Amino acid sequence: MHSSNHIIKFTNDTTVVGLINKDNESAYREEVQELESKARSLPTCHQRLLSGDRQEHQVPWCSQAENLTWTLNTSSITKRAQQRLYFLRKLREAHLPSPILTTFYRGTVESILSSGIITWFGNCTAFDRKTLQRIVRTAEKIIGVSLPSITNIYITCCIRKATNIVKDPTHPSHELFSLLPSGRSGFAGTGTI
Repeated sequence: MHSSNHIIKFTNDTTVVGLINKDNESAYREEVQELESKARSLPTCHQRLLSGDRQEHQVPWCSQAENLTWTLNTSSITKRAQQRLYFLRKLREAHLPSPILTTFYRGTVESILSSGIITWFGNCTAFDRKTLQRIVRTAEKIIGVSLPSITNIYITCCIRKATNIVKDPTHPSHELFSLLPSGRSGFAGTGTI
C-alpha cells in the first residue's frame, strides 16, 4: 500500500518493515491492518500433530510456548545476549574505556534485552526476570559501571511508547490516554502499557 513499507514473506512468517519518519507510524499501521484483514479472510490452516494417541493443533504463527509463558522467548534472548557478552569481555581485555564499553553494551546487549520488551516482560515469571537481570549484572561487572536494571529498561520503554501514543492522534490506543492536569507529569487513563 505504501512505498515506505516492505513485506517480507518467510517460510512460516511474514514481516512488515516500515520507515517511520518523525514518529508517524500511520502508514506502517495501515499496512499491518491490511495484511491482518487479508490473513483473516483466508481459511485457517492448523497443522495436526500426533502426540502419542492424541491429536494436537499447532498454530504456526504463535510465538508463545504452549503453556502460555514467555520462557522460550526469555531463553532465546538470554542466549543471544550471553553471546554478545563474549565480545564485551574481549573489548575490556583490549583496555577500552568504560564509556566505549557502555556504548557497545547498549547497542549489542541491551538492544536484545529490550527488543519487544513491552509485549512480553509484564508477563514474565520471576525466574525469567532474574535470568535477564543476571545478564545486566554480568555486563556491569565487565564494564565496571552501574547499568539500568531490566525492570528500569521496561519502564523506560513503556513510558516512551505511551508518550508516542499520546502524541499520535491516529494511533488506535490514543483515546485510552489523557495527560494529567497541568503542573503534573505523567499519564492518566485506562491504557495498559
